[in-house]
Parts: sequence; structure tokens; C-alpha cells
Amino acid sequence: MNVHLTFDIEIWCNGWAHLDQEFASCYPRYVYGHSQHGDYALPKTLEILNRYGLPGVFFVEPLFSAKFGASYLEEIVRLIDDAGQETQLHLHPEWTDEIRPAIIADVSGKRQHLTYYTQDEQTALIRHAKALLENALGKPVSAFRAGSYALNEETFTALANNGITVDSSINPCYAISAPELVRQHGAVAPFMVNGVAAYPVSVFGDGFGRQRPAQVGACSFGEMRQALESARDAGYSDFVIVSHNFEMLKPGRADPDFVVVRRFERLCHYLAANKSQYSVGGFGNHADIQPSSGKSRLPRTGMLSTTWRIAEQLVRRGLS
Repeated sequence: MNVHLTFDIEIWCNGWAHLDQEFASCYPRYVYGHSQHGDYALPKTLEILNRYGLPGVFFVEPLFSAKFGASYLEEIVRLIDDAGQETQLHLHPEWTDEIRPAIIADVSGKRQHLTYYTQDEQTALIRHAKALLENALGKPVSAFRAGSYALNEETFTALANNGITVDSSINPCYAISAPELVRQHGAVAPFMVNGVAAYPVSVFGDGFGRQRPAQVGACSFGEMRQALESARDAGYSDFVIVSHNFEMLKPGRADPDFVVVRRFERLCHYLAANKSQYSVGGFGNHADIQPSSGKSRLPRTGMLSTTWRIAEQLVRRGLS
């Protein structure tokens, strides 16, 4: 089974009211996570991956740099590229009305999701973001993830218009994440839309029967391992795991969240120790994707591993 370790890399400034004042402190937290224990944001993620010899896919959000300068984006992609990891495109359109000159005609206010934009507007936003990222990276990108997993069928046309051939935005735990396509194709296997290969974020049924995305900060290691094994045993071709540059940090702080750090360390150790069962990498050759019937069952995990996650969450709250 192909396993894709994906990371959304983005910068936030504690709201939109005081961007210029907040950016100076928020940027180093989100990118580096400096603390007395070390740098537990992007540098720690890269260090752990490379220690276990695992490739990751880093979806980098570039629109913030149109507000604050290309050098900040170049710093991020240099960290990723120097570590030998893959950089791809992430896009949060919330930045659109902060950028001058305007990318599209209507920038009168915040429109959070790509689905709030027309196909032509989506095409223009993706074109601009792709150019920013490729200029910083010095090479082309070919895969995409929408901010907040928000997209629709028009997004796939906009991606195709910009030469993007792979999307990993669909997350069936989010109502705004292409629900019509999820109903048509399911969300357990890759499928094609308008010439673009869609690789949904993997979702499993936890020990209480609730759907949960395969996200490092939202699952116990036991749940992640059992979901991987359940998907493998069910004959899944691909399993997409998601994380963020700030996920190993305590909320609103630069201190490491060692519960999540241990989860990620154990996940990487498990995948590295089981290379005969899991092929960790990018999104490969999508030409071989076959249409999905949408009828495959979700991976399942046990009640004990879910109960352990709840206990971990209580510990995290007590330590925060």
C-alpha cells in the first residue's frame, strides 16, 4: 500500500486586525517553533523524517508572501528543499484581500474558501499562488491542497488550467470538501476529475464508530497504526496522512507538545520498520488510477486505541 505523509505549511497572525504587528513573532513560531527544547515546527518534522529515511510531501501556502515579501517564502522552501523533501502547493484564499495589486477584481472582503470563488477566480488565484511558489522554489510544482479542504468540481478545472495534475484536498470529514464528488466516487481510493488525480485524505472509523481523518495531531498512534493495517488488509492502494508545521507545538505557543511529538516519532518508526508492507512516497503515476465504485468500507480501529487518544487529550490539556 502506498502511504503519503503530507504536511500543510502555513503562516497565521492571530487574526487579521494587526497583521503587520503580529507577523514578526508569528512567522518564527510557525516556521521554526524555537524553544528551550529545540525547534519543533518545520525543522523537527524534517529531522524526524530524514532520521527514518522517509519522504514527505510539503504543501506550502505562498499567498502570505505577496503581503510580506518573497524572502520569507524562499526561507521556507529552502528548508524543505535542502532536506531533500518535496514541495507542493497549498492555498488559503483568506489572504486574497490583503494583497496589492489585487489578484482578482472582487477583493472587497474575506472569502474564506475556494468554493466561494467562481471558476475563473479560482483559476487566477491558483495561477498566482503557483507562480509565487515556483519562483521561490526554482522548479515546477504539480500537486495541490486547498485550504480548509474546501473545493468543488470547478476547482479541478482550475487546477487543470494551471497544469496541476494531482489534488489531495478532499477530506470527507469536512462538509465543504467536494461533497458531490465524495457521493459520486467515495473517498477511500484515488479517482480522476477533469483530468486531475484526486487523492483524498484518509478517514477511518474510530473505536466509537465516528469518522476521523488520519491526522497526526488528532489520532493516537494506536489508531493510526490500526487504520493503516485495516486499510492494507482491505486492499487499499493509497493511504494519505496529514499534519501541519505547527502540529507538534502547544496551541498558541512555541513549546513542543510532546504527546504529538511521540505520536509522530512512533508513526515514522513503524513505517520505516515495515517497508515491505508500506511504500512511503509522493503521489506517483496517476495514469494507472481506475475509477472507484465508492463502496469500499472505511478502515476501522479498536475502542482501546480511541480511549487512549481521549486520555492523551486530557493529559495535553493538563500540561498546556
